[in-house]
Amino acid sequence: MDAELSRRLNRLLDHMEHWLPPTPQEVDWTRDVAALWQRHALGGRLLPVPPRDALSLDDLLGIERQKLALVDNTRAFLQGLPANHALLWGSRGSGKSSLIRALLNSLAVEGLRLVQVDRHDLAGLPMLVEQLRGQPHRFVVYCDDLSFEGHDDAYKALKSVLDGALTGPPENVLLYATSNRRHLLPESLADNADTRLVGEELHHGDAVEEKISLADRFGLWLGFYPFNQDTYLEACCHWVTQLGSAKDWNTEARAEAIRYATLRGGRSGRGAWQFASQWVGQRRLRDRSRGQGSQ
Repeated sequence: MDAELSRRLNRLLDHMEHWLPPTPQEVDWTRDVAALWQRHALGGRLLPVPPRDALSLDDLLGIERQKLALVDNTRAFLQGLPANHALLWGSRGSGKSSLIRALLNSLAVEGLRLVQVDRHDLAGLPMLVEQLRGQPHRFVVYCDDLSFEGHDDAYKALKSVLDGALTGPPENVLLYATSNRRHLLPESLADNADTRLVGEELHHGDAVEEKISLADRFGLWLGFYPFNQDTYLEACCHWVTQLGSAKDWNTEARAEAIRYATLRGGRSGRGAWQFASQWVGQRRLRDRSRGQGSQ
């Protein structure tokens, strides 16, 4: 009976095996420069990912001060010198996430390794940091578009790793985060009402201070702001030339770039890239249509 049951179970497993997901590839930090951290019920795992693109630091215009500060901080870290956790905050599309990608592309040859953590996986951050502690490489753990709602306790894991635990973060790990919010949490007029009851919070001002102290644990704050028109047009020219050719940037393109930003209600590096993609793509499409029409 036991033998028959065993054979039936083996046949069942053979049929089910092709439905199972493939075994995840192990990260080899001598080969891989970036990975994603995925938390699951039994802990978490690192999944290697190739760099998203070949974006370079020279491609990012209008943020020279921020580039210099972050590169200097990261190079100090890679050389075993004191360095700070970094918070990149500011307006949308201003180059925060792009700067992190360009940083990896530029400094991977100097030993930089990047691990991205989704905000929803922050509860597993202490486990990830401990896993990286014994590695011979130096890591930037990166969380993109980080923000918390007022009732969200996920920030406590990040706060503990940054500065709160007895052991502190390992010397081979830095945390970089991008956010549209300077303090990572929503702020309201009630936040200043520390002398009266707010909801069920008797000492509301103390609660607000406890939340804002998360941002204070990042030693390097870099602000990103909307572009002025000259910087925006410079970025448009750069990306039109990169995606097409220098001949694609002309008076007509300049006027269309200004119109594009006006319709979107703002100027940014992301907007410049999106305009260039539309402008070059449409011109090439027209060129192909004309070529086919003449045949």
